[in-house]
Formats: sequence, structure tokens, C-alpha cells
Amino acid sequence: MTEQASTPAADPGAQRPQDSGAIDLTDWAAGKEGLPDQRQVPDACRPVRRQRRRSRFSRWALEGAESAGTHQGPHGQAEAGRTHSWLRVMCLTGVDYFSSLGYQPAIAAVAAGFISPVATLVLVALTLFGALPVYRRVASESFRGEGSIAMLERLLPWWAGKLFVLVLLGFAGTAFIITITLSAADAAAHAVENPLMPEALHGANLPITLLLIVLLGAVFLRGFQEAIGIAVVLVAVYLSLNLVVIVNSFVLIAAHPGLVGDWTSAMLRQGGGSPLGVVAVALVVFPQLALGLSGFETGVTVIPQVSGKGDRPGERPVHRIAGAKKLLTTAAVTMSVFLITSSLVTTVLIPQREFQPDGEANGRALAYLAHEHLGPVFGTAYDVSTIAILWFAGASAMAGLLNIVPRYLPRYGMAPTWARAIRPLVIVFTLLAIIVTFVFKASVDGQGGAYAAGVLVLITSAAVAVTLSARRKKQWKRTAGFGLVALILAYTLVVNLVERPDGLRIALLFILGILIVSLASRVRRSFEIRATSVTFDDAALGFLREAEDFGEIHLVANEPGERNAAEYTIKAKEERRDSNIPGRASIIFLEVEKTDSSDFEEDLVVRGIVRHGFRVLEVASGNVPNTIAIILLQIRNLTGVVPHVYFEWTEGNPVSNMVRFLVSGEGEVAPVTREVLRETEPDVRRRPMVHVS
Repeated sequence: MTEQASTPAADPGAQRPQDSGAIDLTDWAAGKEGLPDQRQVPDACRPVRRQRRRSRFSRWALEGAESAGTHQGPHGQAEAGRTHSWLRVMCLTGVDYFSSLGYQPAIAAVAAGFISPVATLVLVALTLFGALPVYRRVASESFRGEGSIAMLERLLPWWAGKLFVLVLLGFAGTAFIITITLSAADAAAHAVENPLMPEALHGANLPITLLLIVLLGAVFLRGFQEAIGIAVVLVAVYLSLNLVVIVNSFVLIAAHPGLVGDWTSAMLRQGGGSPLGVVAVALVVFPQLALGLSGFETGVTVIPQVSGKGDRPGERPVHRIAGAKKLLTTAAVTMSVFLITSSLVTTVLIPQREFQPDGEANGRALAYLAHEHLGPVFGTAYDVSTIAILWFAGASAMAGLLNIVPRYLPRYGMAPTWARAIRPLVIVFTLLAIIVTFVFKASVDGQGGAYAAGVLVLITSAAVAVTLSARRKKQWKRTAGFGLVALILAYTLVVNLVERPDGLRIALLFILGILIVSLASRVRRSFEIRATSVTFDDAALGFLREAEDFGEIHLVANEPGERNAAEYTIKAKEERRDSNIPGRASIIFLEVEKTDSSDFEEDLVVRGIVRHGFRVLEVASGNVPNTIAIILLQIRNLTGVVPHVYFEWTEGNPVSNMVRFLVSGEGEVAPVTREVLRETEPDVRRRPMVHVS
């Protein structure tokens, strides 16, 4: 419907000259003689709530609860502008990625036996020609640290997108929690198997694992600073020691060439006597080795830490993206070299029985070689380095959780308000890690399936996201390539879940927990103010200035229909008759244009429009009553006048209307608006008045 600014006023109660002709807003554009010269007042968006006395513990635990999406961990945004070279940030990713060398060769040997090096070669090919190109694309399109989940969130709007993100968060939670428990369990295995460890502690894997997890939680409760500096040292020392072990192992193999022949014969027997059989077995079992893919999702979450020297604020950070791609490529190539060489030397030099649960190489194949061939002093140094980087890998995973949960759940309204604070989350994640450790009895082998399931789902979803993105941009060759990678990763995921269904069971428990908590929190927070900001344009400010001159502000909530003159004329007459609006008072219509109702936090922009001689305030939002409530409170704060709002009763069953409100943001608009106001503003004298006819 055409907007009109010069038709005669149709509001029978309008008595000012402006009501009978064009409305001149020039005088009010800068807040002249009336409203303050500000279109947005953030403090007014959060009216004073009922204050509850908190204990000292509560104040300590909830410190920073208003800082949504930020945390103290090493994967946080570089808010203060402190960034680092991509090589240093790669070490931050590397404590998670490279630390898997501590257990990957042993898990590969258990899963694939003598064919482990060939299966590892297949995994490396998938890493370099599949996962790496996918995540380089993710780095280009999701360079603020949101990861691949944000790409899918943008592709799937409304509730479907939110629920899909919750499922992915469940798998991400699985991957990160299992990273903490698996890394701690393997660190404990390296500790108890060290010959210098007191005999009484041999076999004490469970209590040592629990101690490491508790210490990790304690560190995050105090804060986590200078993570990158620590990561650089740990990665440099750890990779150097691994390089020494692997080079020494190749020297031993070269001195005893018969070992290669024995391994080759055993590998052929396992493959049915033919090279094709070996390849076939490798293709079947390589999904169980997918732990080596763990570092990619972590890699894209740390992009904000990469220096973007030369990038201009507000523009695409091309230098930062280039650094992130170098980070991902260097980490993938380095890890691939170590994966292949470590799998080969451990399979050739270590008897298969030592990889079994009671064997000395179980969960610590390279450490076994370090002690066996380089002596107890070097072996102990290797153990200390491995324990340190594995423990720090748990810290990296904890930081990943603290980065991803506040980024999504509070914004969806699907987390309690304390989920914005770091310390309560640290306590929750630490308790979850303790429970998982008890369930798996600190077994490294037992947790491999759950870890691989979480990692593979994230990588597969990333491949799907970049495929859909390339298709939307009509990049058909890339669409085909990424689609093929997505299919291979999907096959890898399905095989892994079939072979080790415990991973899916653990992931489903995480997903179920997230869904229950999220939906319960969304219902519980339904009556909260949701807007993060409210902005009035010049025309809207002019309407309020004129109404303020009367000392009264009367707003009529109108569900937009055809928006013709008859609609507004009839609505105005009915409200004056049924609600006893004073005849001298001018009314302003308030209309909410429905958007995505699954959104919780919104930035609202209120536009003033003159339509058929009637003043209309228009705003787009997915939640009608909550939006009306915050606009009323904002008007009060801007003008000093407590406004009145007028509704009609909603037809239909109250229960079904309430369900409509929870799902679509509509339904029982008047009662919910009043309840939101009551919850937000405890002072009745300052609370906007709600009238229903």
C-alpha cells in the first residue's frame, strides 16, 4: 500500500495542525527542544530488573555473565587487537592436532593391524585432498571464528536451522569433551607406564586421569592467559622429540631390513594374500583412524587470533584469511608426515601383542619406542612432553567449548543466563568430563569411537556447507568436488558408527541433553526482554515529540492487514469507543512485521511512517509481545512519559495461543506483553499501561 504524507488526518481525535496535513519532521530530526539527540539508547534496552541478593560465590561465578560470546580461553576473539603470526597461532591449534600422535599410532594398530600404514595413507589422502580444501573454504567464508556451523546456520533459517545447529553442537560437545577425557587418559597412560613412576601408581590410570581433568578445570576457573606462548613451546619440544624417535626408528629399520620383509608378509596375509586385498581392507578400516582429522574445526575457530596486518576495518580481512589458510595447510602437511612415518615405524618395530589393552604400547606407541631404543632418560623426557601437550590439548578443547556455547545458545535464548559466564560453564564441562571418564574407565581405546564420531560429523557438515555455498554461487566444478568429498566423509562417518556404535550413543546423549536444556531454557526465558538494541529513526522521534507535548502517549497495537485507509480508520474508531481513549489525545499505531521467530536476541529499528494520515511506528521482529514491551519501555525512557498501549483480545484457545507464541512469536500478545513488562519493570508507576478490549 502506498505511504502518504499529505492526506488529511483520518484520526478523529487529532487536533494539532500537523494532523490535518503534512507532518514536518525537520525540527525534530536532531532532537530539537525535546527528545535527546540520540536514536539509540542502549541502557534503556535493559530496564532495571528485580535485584536479588547474591552470595559471594554467586557473584564470583557469574562474573562476566553479560559478556555474551566471549571467554578467557585461548580460542577467544582478539578483542583488544592483540593478534599473532599464523605460525604461532598454528601451535595453538597444534596442541589439539599434534597431540593425537600420543595415541593415534596405537589406535591405528589396534584397528588395522599390520595394514595400519596403508590405512593411514588413505586417511592422509582424505586429509590433504578432502578436509583441507573444505576448511580453506570455511576460512574464507567464516573468518570471524564461528566455524562451519555458522555457515549452515545461515543456509537453514527459522527453527530448522536452530535445531540443526543444536544437533551439531551436540556432536561438537562430544568431540571436545572426549578430547579432554581422551587426552587426559592418554597422559595418565604415559605417566603410569614410565619406569620411574612408583610401583604403587602403576595401573592408577583412572585417578590420575581424574586429577588431570580437575586441574584443568581449576586453571580455567582462575583464568587462562598467554596460551599461545605456552603452546609454541609445547609444540616445538613435542614435535622435536617425536622427530628424534621416528628418525632413530628408521635408522633401526635400515639396519635390520628383515623387519620390513616380515611386516610385508604379515600385511599380505591379513589382506588375503594380494595387494588389492590389502587396499580393500585399508579402505574399510581407515574410518576408525579418523582421529587424525581432529584439528581442522579448532583451526577455524582461532582465525580471529591471526594477525591481519594490512587489513582495513570494515573490509574483508584478506590478509588474515590468507594467514589462516597457511595455518591450516602447514598443520595438515606436518601432521600428515608424522602420521604416515609414525604408523610405519610403530607397526614394523612393535609386536602386535603390545598394542592390546594389557600391552606396554597400548595408547603410547611412540613412547614405547622412545623407552625401548633411546633409554629411560630420553623416554622420561618424551613422557613429560607428551603428558604436557596432552593436558594442554584438553585446555584447547575446553576453550573451544567456552567459545562455541556462549556464541550460539544464549543468542537463541536456549541457555540459562549464567551460560554467558565462564566459570559456571567450566564447572559443568568439568563434571561432564569426569562422568565420561568414569563411564569409559579412562580407556584410550574405548573413547576412540565417540571422539571419531564427533569429529567426523563436524567435518562432514563442513563439507556439506561449502558444497551448498559453492552451488549457491554457481561454482559448479567446486560444487562437484566438495560434493564428492562430502560423500566420502559421509561414508567414513557411517562406517565408523557401524563399527563403533558407542560413539553415536555418547553423541546422542549429548544431543539429547542439549535439546532438553535448550528448549526448557527457551520456554523459561520467554518473558524476558530480547532486544539487544532499539533504534528510532527521525520520523519516529518526531511522532514521540509531538505526543509528548500532550503529556500522554497512546499507542494502538495493529496486526498489519491490507493497510488501506479503511483499516486504520475503523481500528482507530473502535479503540476510542471500546478503550475510552480521550478524544483530545492523538494515537499512534504500532505494527510489528513478523520475521524469523526462532531468533531470540534482535537489534530493533523503529521507523515512523505516515499512512493515510495516521502515524505508524513500524518494526520488524520475530517476537511480537516482547518487541512491543521493549519499545514501550524505550519510549518511556526517551520521553519521560509512561505510554499506554491498546490491544484486542486474541481469538482461540488460550493454550493453543500460548503454544503459538512459543513457536511463532504470536498468539496471546496482550497478556504476554503485560507479563514481560511486569517481569522487567517492578515499579508499577513507571510500568507502561496495557489495555485490552
